[in-house]
Amino acid sequence: MKARLLHLLRQLVSWAALLPMALTVLVAYLGTVLWSLKVSLTNSRTFPSDEYVGLAQYERLFNNDRWLLSLENLALYGVLFIAICMLLGFLLAVFIDQKVMAEGALRTVFLYPYAMSFVATGLVWQWMLNPGNGIQQALRQLGWQDFTFDWIIDQDMVMYTIVIATVWQASGLVMAMLLAGLRGIDEEIWKAARIDGIPTWRVYVSIVLPMLAPSVATVFVLLFTAVIKLFDSVVSMTQGGPGTASEVPAKFIMDHLFGRANIALASAGSMVLLLTVLALVAPFLYARSRARRREERG
Repeated sequence: MKARLLHLLRQLVSWAALLPMALTVLVAYLGTVLWSLKVSLTNSRTFPSDEYVGLAQYERLFNNDRWLLSLENLALYGVLFIAICMLLGFLLAVFIDQKVMAEGALRTVFLYPYAMSFVATGLVWQWMLNPGNGIQQALRQLGWQDFTFDWIIDQDMVMYTIVIATVWQASGLVMAMLLAGLRGIDEEIWKAARIDGIPTWRVYVSIVLPMLAPSVATVFVLLFTAVIKLFDSVVSMTQGGPGTASEVPAKFIMDHLFGRANIALASAGSMVLLLTVLALVAPFLYARSRARRREERG
């Protein structure tokens, strides 16, 4: 009887410890999501309104040229950012996995940018890319008078500068996660590949990468979520300019929420972004749960 009471008490303590997090999820997250959904279906402006207009705000949203441009910019940015981060992070992980000298220092150097604030990173890159006092000016002072690197003020190239800055910051995280996966691969696989005379690149492509599939999927989800949340780097580097050339959905939402006092349209935009994330994350979580069940049964 005493043992049962102790077991019950431990369970109650465990549940009590989880209660604050559960309340945070229900109130601070799920509650705000439901509130945003409700507001997006109304005619709210500066303050919430109970005047329901159905999907009118969503129709207005997708008839807004600025919103459509922000989606185009985000799509371009997302493809380049995810592809380059995963490729560069994988190559860095492979490099460090070769038991190089000063491995700990190199890991720190590559991972350090991710520890920096996105705003600080954006400001540093804004200074570096500024034609008047950055890379362009420095090289001209060294004698290359015709050198031009003014992407940050070029409407057609500005999104690529944001890709450069954010890849520099995030590729270290990809490296760390994939390196952990590489270190978990059995050395016997490499020994067998050497005996069979299989080229190293073929081992990575045909054997190692498929074994890293869970790590790669996790990295992809993290990077995709970072793409959807892109805001700080854009604001600190370009303020969405020149003009609206580097406009992204998160900035569109914040501008309409605080600058244009249109919380209904801003809420509609936020719901679209949330659904985009859920469309990717939900199948990923479902696939992982099924894989765990198979492992437990098998």
